[in-house]
Amino acid sequence: MNLKRPPSKEELLPLLQLFDSFHPVGKGVENYLLKNMYYSHIPKGGYLVRTGEICDSLAFITRGVMRSFIEEDGKEVTTRFGREYELVTTLDSFILHTPTLENIQAVEDCEFVAISSASLNKLYQKYPSFNIIGRKLMESYYIYAEKRAYITRLRDAEKKYELFLQYFSSFANRIQLTYIASFLGITIETLSRVRAKASARKKK
Repeated sequence: MNLKRPPSKEELLPLLQLFDSFHPVGKGVENYLLKNMYYSHIPKGGYLVRTGEICDSLAFITRGVMRSFIEEDGKEVTTRFGREYELVTTLDSFILHTPTLENIQAVEDCEFVAISSASLNKLYQKYPSFNIIGRKLMESYYIYAEKRAYITRLRDAEKKYELFLQYFSSFANRIQLTYIASFLGITIETLSRVRAKASARKKK
């Protein structure tokens, strides 16, 4: 990871607006986040965290796309994508302080703001209303996980891709096909056939 520094108010503003859409942030929380969050960036191909490390960052992407993946039998299995103003972390490692099984990699050059576990817990204690925002963030995180779990349980490759476009269309033109195929649990050849069929249907 590159050098960390405090975020500017301009860099934090879109995140504050997101939080405010869940529950009023207030000046106290805003000032706390400005002092206790940090800004950093990762070049394309770099990592936020690797397998075996403890993930102590709850990060919000401000520019770019990241993906989470695990490695099995020498192959990468993509588990999640994140884009601007979405939350990225390996949640079990962040909460339990245990080594993560996942990797989080930058698919594009990425910028992000993040907070450590200790700072987040102090925020919850000092400003109890922020617990509402935390709950809303975790709800969105698990809704994403539920959608992905549903897709992977389907057998029909065309239905998998159809739901990918329905749920995660913002990634369709930003993620290379090998990552999408592993996210869907199909081969790149199958994905190519499915995409060709979908394209042909659109032209009719």
